[in-house]
Amino acid sequence: MSTPSDESSVQASLMASLPPPNTKRWVIRRKAAVVAAVRSGRITIEEACRCYQLSEEEFLSWERAFEIHGLAGLRATRIQQYRAARPTRPRSASLKKPVGSSLSRRD
Repeated sequence: MSTPSDESSVQASLMASLPPPNTKRWVIRRKAAVVAAVRSGRITIEEACRCYQLSEEEFLSWERAFEIHGLAGLRATRIQQYRAARPTRPRSASLKKPVGSSLSRRD
């Protein structure tokens, strides 16, 4: 049976393994610690987003990058390499006209 002091020591060790709430510089190790804590159920995604002032979309992008590419996927300088190329949309005919060609000249 756990005692209140056991629970507080577990809570303290959990908080020690996570980055501080005022983190501004998100290196791979810090992102991985937060993703691992959420995946293991130690904290919820809502708690992580609130504590670290992250949007849910940003956290989910970390999680997705980690699942697909591992720790290297969390590297900010490499994120463009890991993103899928988006298909380009064809331009409409009205956008292909030269600028000013649709303007009539008044004399």
